[in-house]
Parts: sequence; structure tokens; C-alpha cells
Amino acid sequence: MLRIGTVELATPFVQAALSGYSDAPMRLLAREYGCPYTLNEVVLDKLVLSGGKKMRRMLAIPPEDHPVGGQLMGSEPSQFAEAADEMVAAGYDVIDINFGCPVRKVLGRCRGGFLLSVPDTAREIVRGVVDAVAGRRPVSVKMRRGMDDDDVSERNFFSVLDSALEAGVAAVTVHGRTVKQRYVGPSNWGFLARVKRHVGDRTIIGSGDLFSAEDCVRMLRETGVDGCSIARGAIGNPFIFREAESILRTGETPPPPSLALQRRALERHFELMAVHHGEKLAAPLLRKFGVRYSEMHPCHAEVKRAFLAVTNADEWRAMLDEWYGDEARYPPVERRTRPEALIAAGASWSCEPAES
Repeated sequence: MLRIGTVELATPFVQAALSGYSDAPMRLLAREYGCPYTLNEVVLDKLVLSGGKKMRRMLAIPPEDHPVGGQLMGSEPSQFAEAADEMVAAGYDVIDINFGCPVRKVLGRCRGGFLLSVPDTAREIVRGVVDAVAGRRPVSVKMRRGMDDDDVSERNFFSVLDSALEAGVAAVTVHGRTVKQRYVGPSNWGFLARVKRHVGDRTIIGSGDLFSAEDCVRMLRETGVDGCSIARGAIGNPFIFREAESILRTGETPPPPSLALQRRALERHFELMAVHHGEKLAAPLLRKFGVRYSEMHPCHAEVKRAFLAVTNADEWRAMLDEWYGDEARYPPVERRTRPEALIAAGASWSCEPAES
């Protein structure tokens, strides 16, 4: 069990906030495949307070999408606190503070990971959010292990961590890369183990390099963290949550999802997209997910191109019939491998909030 304040989760594998991805359809699909807790896309505090139509739609929570976390990003403590209060009113079960985004545009505006370099401001933001929420919801914080690898960055990290826990934060998610690393190079799981030893029985959720169910279970066992926040590894792979739970429970890795099971997930993802975004937009919006789904297909290069060519619902269904119809036409599905190329080319990923 994973506990985030009053929120108790049956399994320790959760879906991270993913800008441009973790909308309601992705979150709901993850739940259907065993994910107990998801986070919405990160949003800017000032946009939450603007109350625009697009932001209201983005913040909307389907009744079956609980418990769900709302992740906030900003730079002004008072504005951050006001937005946290609005997120509580919107129905979020946990309010999450983003001190981790490494995108240059975000850093240039003194948001996200930048705040680890100004611990006094970070502490003021945390205290303001905790006071604004006033015990109505748990508050959590997402952090990287510092701006870079120097001693000052490490001292700042632990200063912010300790003060956040003292202020009443219920859980802290720690990504094992520095802000300057962005998404390139390995995540330092040894640092995660240090953090967990440092905080004792307080809840720490690990993040970084979780691309397979085996990775998730290995992180728990090697670092001692209480849970795993799965980000890129969950895109186009809702199966990861049920697989990780199965390995943790039985010690055995389940077989990879057959093409029939993959098609079922793709059809369900389209259905959810059509409900929440309209059928006209569902197919184009799913292309970026399809690129990642294609990695599990035996003919992944061809299937990736097919996903990218889809422009409407009819083409989407025809593509599924062509590539996910007759399983006997293709070699057996193999386990999705850890994408070293994706890790090395991490600059293609972004956590930048919409309309920032």
C-alpha cells in the first residue's frame, strides 16, 4: 500500500503528470489497467486563476477519475497559494507542487526546477500552499535531486525537502536526475535510496528511468522508496501498471500483451478520446500516443508510420484492421525493451505546461 496523507492506494505504482499527455482519457485508461492514482497535466497557477474556458475543460475531473492529483507550477508564493485553493475547489484529491520541470523556458521564468536554486522562495511556496489547503487535501511536492551535481545544489535540495516535510507535506516525489540533466543520462537511483534513508517513514515516491514493469519493481527493491511515479514509460503502455503489480505479487513477469490486447487498449483509448475531445479530434490527438504504442508491435517501424499518417476516425479504424487484425500475420510480440535511445535523446520530451 502507498499512502499520500489521507489517500491510501492499493499498489505503489502511479502515473505522473505528463504535459500534453495525461489528460482524462489517458488517466482513465491507466486506471482500467490497474493504476490506483494519476496526476493531471501540470498547469500554471496564473492560468488556474484566470478561469478561462480552456482551463476549466483541462481541469475537469470525470466522476470515475479519483483519486487524482493536480500539479501546479508557478513562481509567486501568493499566487501559488490562491491557485491551490482553486484546485481543491475543482475536486482534486491531492495538490502537487512542481519543483522539478527542467525545460529552459520554464527555468527562464523562475518556475519548476529553478526554485531548487532559491530555497527561501521554495519554502515560502510550500508553506503558502499548505496553509491555503488547510488540511482539506494532502499536499505533495515533485523535486529533482538539485540544479546540478555540486554541493550547494545538494544542500539546497535537502533544505527544501526537510522544510516541506516539516510544513506538513504528505509525500515527496524525487526524480533521480538533476535539473541541468533534463532527460539525458541515467537517473541516480542511489540518490533516491539516500533520500529514503534520510526521511525514515515519510512517503517518498521515486521517479526516473521507469520504462518497464521490471524497472518499477527493481526501483522499489533497490532504493526502498514507497512508490514509483511512472512518466514516459506509461505513454502508449497502460499495461505497465498491471504488469508491475503482478511481478510484485507473484515474482513472475507476465507475457507481453498480445496484438489483440493491444488493439483492445487502442480502441478503448480512442473511445475515451472521442468522449472527452470529440471524434473529429480523437484520431489526430492519438497520433503521439500511437508512436509509443507502436514500440510493442513486431513491425514497429511500419506501424509507427501508419499511426502518424492517420487523420480521421475512418483511417484510425482501417489502420487497426491492417496492423492489429490478424495476429497470425506477424511474429510473436516481444517484451517492450528499455528505450536507451529515448533516454539519450531526452531533449525531445517536455514537461512545459500548456499556454505558458
